[in-house]
Amino acid sequence: MRVLLKATMDTEKTNELIRSGKMPEVMKEALDRLQPEAAYFGPVGGQRTALLVFDLADSSELPPTGEPFFTEMNARVEVTPIMNAEDLQKGLSAMR
Repeated sequence: MRVLLKATMDTEKTNELIRSGKMPEVMKEALDRLQPEAAYFGPVGGQRTALLVFDLADSSELPPTGEPFFTEMNARVEVTPIMNAEDLQKGLSAMR
C-alpha cells in the first residue's frame, strides 16, 4: 500500500545532528531503507519536516519504518494511506 510518512522533527535534536555532522548519514539510512518514490523536505508549521511517499507492504513494517525518526530526531511521525491518480481511478471504477 502506498503511504505518506510525515516526520516532524524536534528542532533541538536535529540541531545536534546537524552540528555533529550526523544528519546526512541518519537521513540517508532512512531513505535507503524505505526506498521512497518521492521525498520532500522543508519547514511545515515552523518545524523541519520530511514527507516521504513509499510502499508499505505489511503493517508489521511500521515499527522499523518510524523508529529512526523517533529515536534519532525525536520526531512526531504520521503514516497515512494515499493514492495517486491511477489508484483513484481504479478505486472509483470499482464503485460502479
